[in-house]
Amino acid sequence: MHYFRAMDVNSLPNDPAALKELIANLAAQHHAELSDKAGYISQLEEQVRLLKAILHLAKSERQAKPTTQEVQYSLFDEAEAVAGGQLEPAEITVATHARKKTGRRPIPQEFPRVEVVHDIPEAEKVCACGCQLTRIGEEVSEKLDFVPAQIQVVRHIRPKYACRACEGVEDDGPTVKNAPMPPQLIPQGLATPGLLAYVLASKFVDGLPFYRQERMFERLGLDISRATMCGWALRVAQACQLLIGLLHEQIRSGPIINLDETVVQVLGESGRANTSQSYMWLARGGPPEHPCVLFHYAPSRSGKVAEELVGDFQGYLQTDGYAGYNSLGEREGITHVGCLTHVRRKFVEVLKVSSKKSTGGTAQTVVDLIGKLYHLEKQARDAKLDADRVRAMRQEKAKPIMGKIKALLLEREKTTPPKSLLGKAIAYALGQWDRVVIYLEDGRLRPDNNLAENAIRPFAVGRKNWLFSGSPAGAAASAAIYSLVETAKANGLEPLRYLHFVFEKLPLTKSQEDLRALLPQFLDSKIISA
Repeated sequence: MHYFRAMDVNSLPNDPAALKELIANLAAQHHAELSDKAGYISQLEEQVRLLKAILHLAKSERQAKPTTQEVQYSLFDEAEAVAGGQLEPAEITVATHARKKTGRRPIPQEFPRVEVVHDIPEAEKVCACGCQLTRIGEEVSEKLDFVPAQIQVVRHIRPKYACRACEGVEDDGPTVKNAPMPPQLIPQGLATPGLLAYVLASKFVDGLPFYRQERMFERLGLDISRATMCGWALRVAQACQLLIGLLHEQIRSGPIINLDETVVQVLGESGRANTSQSYMWLARGGPPEHPCVLFHYAPSRSGKVAEELVGDFQGYLQTDGYAGYNSLGEREGITHVGCLTHVRRKFVEVLKVSSKKSTGGTAQTVVDLIGKLYHLEKQARDAKLDADRVRAMRQEKAKPIMGKIKALLLEREKTTPPKSLLGKAIAYALGQWDRVVIYLEDGRLRPDNNLAENAIRPFAVGRKNWLFSGSPAGAAASAAIYSLVETAKANGLEPLRYLHFVFEKLPLTKSQEDLRALLPQFLDSKIISA
């Protein structure tokens, strides 16, 4: 009706046929506007449901419906919920089948034992018949105890020698002689390699910020400020720069590089506000059996940073769909591989906001088909197939499934509103399709970029605790230490022991070969433990 109110009645035609045509046109226009508004409102409602899902639902992408007990874990204390449930199962083999039995796992034998004997009084060791009771055995129950960390001071004593007869005037050497101080990672520093390794592992492995560690040391009666620990981290990172350079070389020497990045807030960046977003980049590569992980801080998310990380590398480059990687993928000698997990994630978002109760629909079908692909990958891992057999399996079984997914996407693309979540998911999947399917052609490749995402996750978890880096130098130091820690973990080494080993041996290195021998991929865990 607002169309007619806006019109001048005197301007309307007198011809009935012309009036009917005008009314029909206005009605059609009104209907079209209503349809557009309905579509826009539908998109807004979809976005609201997605935001609610992000805020309130579990972030896991698994499709299984959580049990009532699992829901309670998120509401109350998980420890209390688990304590009332089943203990860790231990297997008991029966003649015809394996049966699960609840019970406590044995405490490892390598832990020291402190024996506390609870004996009956001597008067009770006499039988009613008058004979002395004989000890026929004992009941032993073991309980875990914890002894708080102890601080010790290592005194380096260097005896001094001098000649009382001539007082050293007979030669040009020093009058007083003593042994030189062993090389230290931080010359004239207070901390030993053991303390440095503990402090840095607590932050970069366990996510404990320095201010919390400061309080922990206070409980032990020791005053070590967070500023002191920050200084240690900077000095250690500086001393390890040659090792980081070797890690970078190793990453470029392999057939595959995985790249990823995440945000980090860094204070004191030149020409930038403290609220500006910076980025921590991650590259994972090197020989597949001995992978390397490199963290790199940069104020920008520009593709030039990725180009610097990759350098003259030639081979497979696997990333998510961020456009900053596109120029690298077009470079000669590099094959750009996509990430199937990111494709799946878009359709999982559609399922989270779907108002339909049924499990059908395009999104669920795509997620189910991708689930079959990952089931094939699990079978290949369990069977320990080599790269050639994995490729053959994918060509035979995975390729037809990928064909079904693409055919479904092309069919639904024609009828799905492009601005809806499903439309965006379809557009993303088809836009990345040529890169995603490349994993079918080489058994060394994985269908996703999860190796990089898993390596960068500890940084993202730690970021929730320490929130920001105090300076660009601090962010660069964090990148160096994270590189050593995550490379050690990728090669099956315990990070604390590895850092302790490196901090002891690094000052003694004299050649490039000595440095290379300290890289995690060239070390045996038994050597570090010893």
